[in-house]
Amino acid sequence: MLEKKWWHNSVVYQIYPRSFCDSNNDGIGDLRGIISKLDYLKELGIDVIWLSPVYKSPNDDNGYDISDYRDIMDEFGTMEDMDNLLKEANDRGIKILMDLVLNHTSDEHKWFMEAKKNPNSKYRDYYVFRKPVDGKEPNEMKSTFSGSAWELDKNSNEYYLHLFSKKQPDLNWENEEVRNELYDMINFWIDKGVGGFRLDVIDLVGKEPDKLITANGPKLHEYINEMNINTFGKYDLLTVGETWGATPKIAKLYSNPIRNELSMVFQFEHISLDEIPGKTKWDLAPLNFIKLKEVFNKWQTELDNEGWNSLFWNNHDLPRIVSRWGNDSEEYRELSAKMLATVLHMQKGTPYIYQGEEIGMTNVVFDSIDEYNDIELLNMYKERISEGYKEEDIMKSIYAKGRDNARTPMQWDDSLNGGFSKVKPWLKVNPNYVDINVKNNLEDENSIFNHYKKLIKIRKNEDVVVYGDFKLLYKDHNSIFSYIRELNDEKILVVANFYDKDEEFVLDKSIKYEGCEILLSNYKDSSKDIEKINLRPYEAIIYKLK
Repeated sequence: MLEKKWWHNSVVYQIYPRSFCDSNNDGIGDLRGIISKLDYLKELGIDVIWLSPVYKSPNDDNGYDISDYRDIMDEFGTMEDMDNLLKEANDRGIKILMDLVLNHTSDEHKWFMEAKKNPNSKYRDYYVFRKPVDGKEPNEMKSTFSGSAWELDKNSNEYYLHLFSKKQPDLNWENEEVRNELYDMINFWIDKGVGGFRLDVIDLVGKEPDKLITANGPKLHEYINEMNINTFGKYDLLTVGETWGATPKIAKLYSNPIRNELSMVFQFEHISLDEIPGKTKWDLAPLNFIKLKEVFNKWQTELDNEGWNSLFWNNHDLPRIVSRWGNDSEEYRELSAKMLATVLHMQKGTPYIYQGEEIGMTNVVFDSIDEYNDIELLNMYKERISEGYKEEDIMKSIYAKGRDNARTPMQWDDSLNGGFSKVKPWLKVNPNYVDINVKNNLEDENSIFNHYKKLIKIRKNEDVVVYGDFKLLYKDHNSIFSYIRELNDEKILVVANFYDKDEEFVLDKSIKYEGCEILLSNYKDSSKDIEKINLRPYEAIIYKLK
């Protein structure tokens, strides 16, 4: 058994501040807007808010390009507002998880400005500069946001590395002084009383660009261990690393408690299951459902007690799950949203809810590319147009996978702009806010919101959900997702129909029980006869076996 930690039975709620709630009617969400909605989050039952970056930033990549780690973006408010948010959240028993971007800064950070201005300053070595090779880029490394990862600094005729936008130069973690500066900054936020950190693309900080190594470099875990020892390791904080290339074996390196690195990581193996293998996320393929179960099963069983899982369907970089792998039609949206929540939340690990997920917010279809904002999406559009792709095919990919699907403003009620702001928001509100909003969810006892609330309560009340073993059932079935959680004499059975056709579930005779009760279902009249269940479209049931 793992040593119990407060974050094992916690539920995290991610806020994308720009799109959450606008308190001063400038079209942009802000810290005071978040404070005004803390009681709503308390009602949902969450314990932690993961706050996407609120630091000073020119916003080339919506705050993931930081120009000052110790100041707040003007649009979001002041440091006084930030201190007030920490206090108000703490008063409600909610911790704040700061989003740390340690792989790169903004090109408007004072370190980079000094590095460019004076190639002989100490700040030059804070970043990765290289001389041209044959008058061109040092090597063929590519940026995640399209094109070369090298940008020419015309003043010195040297290239600097940017694995993302050219306005996001990569920090040189081989420089001890850089690491110490970052540790000092982390301790600044710990002293303010934050509950932990989400570490953006942390698997890239050990990069060795001259060897074309980006993720999982040879010194990566040495650096994270050093950071742990010098900062959050001295406190009982939650830390989660964004690690796109993680396997269960790698995840244990990060999250095995004896290694003193992180509490857990985000792995993204399930997230790439609807793209063409070897291509980009924009190259769409149908979901391989059997593979989805296989991936979850692997992460549930192979980490064992040597690591900890994060559980998520959505975040600020991903499309809305109800549109992606559920069914966002009027007939099935609520049922499929509840089914997806049930399947995820009863697994072992810490669940993450992304703002609006708890009310079933959907992807958006804007009429024109001009209505979109995201740099990754816009770069891809330009690149594919120049390569001769059909516009309708590009837009189809954007409707399915564009990051702006997650970033449309939160839908609070059916008033103008969904109650997000009284003025035109920075990004258009999804027109379906008239029907899909918080107000409607709070007034309906059978709403998606109330389903999430009940799932959170079950996790709090049932140790078997937090620490029980996981056993996948029906692993080769094309529609049913079912598993058992078991701890000592406690057993929970989860049975879900992932699709819109009736399916028959027959319980394996090896599973012994004397009776059962339904803890939660997304239908009012689900069967208690668990030996043979006719599962209706998207039906999901949690049974407690006796």
